[in-house]
Amino acid sequence: MFIFNLRFPLMRILYAVDKSPNSDIPSNIWFNNFFSSLVSLGHEVIDFKYDLATTFRKLNDPDFISQNRLLLGYELLSQIRILQPQMLFSYFYDSCIDPSVIDEIRNLGVVTVNWYCNASYQLDLVSKISPHYDWCLVPEKFRLDDYRALGARPIYCQEAANPRIYFPCDLPLDFDVAFVGQCYADRPDHVLWLRNHGVDVHVWGPRWEHHVTRRSRNPLKWFEKTRSLPSSVVGGVLSDRALVELYSRSRINLGFATVGETHRSERITQVRLRDFEVPMSGGFYLAEHSNELSDFFTPGVEIETWKSQDELLDKCRYYLLHDDERRCIASAGRVRALREHTWEHRFRDAFQLMGLT
Repeated sequence: MFIFNLRFPLMRILYAVDKSPNSDIPSNIWFNNFFSSLVSLGHEVIDFKYDLATTFRKLNDPDFISQNRLLLGYELLSQIRILQPQMLFSYFYDSCIDPSVIDEIRNLGVVTVNWYCNASYQLDLVSKISPHYDWCLVPEKFRLDDYRALGARPIYCQEAANPRIYFPCDLPLDFDVAFVGQCYADRPDHVLWLRNHGVDVHVWGPRWEHHVTRRSRNPLKWFEKTRSLPSSVVGGVLSDRALVELYSRSRINLGFATVGETHRSERITQVRLRDFEVPMSGGFYLAEHSNELSDFFTPGVEIETWKSQDELLDKCRYYLLHDDERRCIASAGRVRALREHTWEHRFRDAFQLMGLT
């Protein structure tokens, strides 16, 4: 049982967030983390009744956007007038809603808060609405000044994990090295590097099938072996429950930090939700190094990190041979996550900075 000292008034919160950051993947990841944690703090949290899944799935459709922004804004104002919440908690892009709607909600005396976790390389997607919110929750520390330059009021609020969702599972260790996540940026390069150097790494998630070995009738295409993955190590999209279980089924869980395709030009990295999910689940985590991640876990004590492919390979080999060290680090990581990195901690600290005490 997790008990928190509630020093702020309980609120009625209208919650306008899709179930998942990717509407094409069946998941309740945001609901499990955000909604559940706000409720556990004692707030009355009311789900916004609107088809946000379609809203986010069609954000690249100009005709849909122009019509949907009007409908979503009308519905949001209607439900706020009926429910009279003290706070609007949303995950919106500029394409979701007109800034004037946020202004009108603020004029009704409702505190407006927007969460967004892609500003590391896509701040432009929220640049118009951010100045109109009372507060923007920002997990990218290096973007805080950029939000301020827009006229917004950011609060640094790093990602976290819900211990009621992420916890150790009593399962056999089926995999040496595992990674769960979309296939993009330099992720396939690192995975192929490990495979080509004898590390048994398995992957799950969208688009990895594009790197599966294809048989060629041309005998000269001998190089395909080093550029492709065998189908036996490539899985599909995992359910939320299977994801948590995998962290316990893997001796080593990998983490990559590059965002988008920024490795092709000016490489940008950021802390990920996975950086808290794996330790909270009791898994051993071998993450790509970032200075910001070191603010939350001590490398070599609570997680492990790597800076180059050679170091990644060396540490995979080392920790596959040193079970006791690996288990000790995983255990310490979970203790740290439970102590400091739950969403209850994040929301409590953010609400205090907002003056809701």
